[in-house]
Amino acid sequence: MGRFKLSIGSWAYIFGPYESNPIPFDVVVRRLGELGFDGVEVAGFKPHVHPDDYPMKADRDALRALIKVNGLEVSGLAADFWSGPPPASDEALKDDAYIKLFKKNLQLCVDLGAPAIRVDTVSPPDAEIPGVDRKTAWRRIAELWRECAEIASKFGVKVVWEFEPGFMFNKPSEVVGLVEEVNHPNFSVLFDTCHAYMCAVVGARQPEPKETLKGGVAEFARMLKGKIGHIHLIDSDGTLHDGETSTHRPFGEGLIDFDEVIPAIVEDAEYKGEWWTIDLCFWPQAWEVTAKAKEFLEPYLERYG
Repeated sequence: MGRFKLSIGSWAYIFGPYESNPIPFDVVVRRLGELGFDGVEVAGFKPHVHPDDYPMKADRDALRALIKVNGLEVSGLAADFWSGPPPASDEALKDDAYIKLFKKNLQLCVDLGAPAIRVDTVSPPDAEIPGVDRKTAWRRIAELWRECAEIASKFGVKVVWEFEPGFMFNKPSEVVGLVEEVNHPNFSVLFDTCHAYMCAVVGARQPEPKETLKGGVAEFARMLKGKIGHIHLIDSDGTLHDGETSTHRPFGEGLIDFDEVIPAIVEDAEYKGEWWTIDLCFWPQAWEVTAKAKEFLEPYLERYG
């Protein structure tokens, strides 16, 4: 076994074009096992692995056994925080609503043996939250995530923030600044190469003034030296999906130079995570290009693993 292990996010087979005809989780797991993946990154959304659909420990044990028998591990959980109140809102603080939702999903992480749980700011980048200015939103999010990181640390689960052009605080300096504001050893950034391209090169959906980097994705990664706890790898063609978030285009069909970006993440930014996770979110032929995505990354895994 090399330094890094390869997984893919199961949300690619239930979101967007797959919403009306999702590929069942057990089918996904069996296929990934056949293709020789090391793991699966679990979508904590219906119809895959929402905690409400697997309420008992026995249900989760059976799910974990399914994953294991197919030769896979769980690389992380993309939890459904979108159905709850945004962390910057008043509702998130009322009766500890956000913390309760976090704990509910953290328990699923623990039961599945997932080493990381993904969070995001939920609110759009231009959100007008009633009675909440951006400075207050920033403080509230940082405080909640610091508390979440502390709670999760007791269970060996790291909290990773995935920034996106479609969510609040999407400028490179804001990403660096917010992880520093949280300031907890169990909190770090989930660095998605496609989102990084849209944030650092295109400046997509950024409130004025836009902030881009001459060195693009590689420079962005270097700015986050020591702060990247998990990665999603996929290409970008510089466009948004439905005008909201990044278009996750298959490897080789976009503009990202992975010969430059991967060493910037792994070596320059000193990425210390175990996993490389492929993210084909919203791609209409995600199922068909899964094997090719794995083949694309294999030479890099050999080189840097």
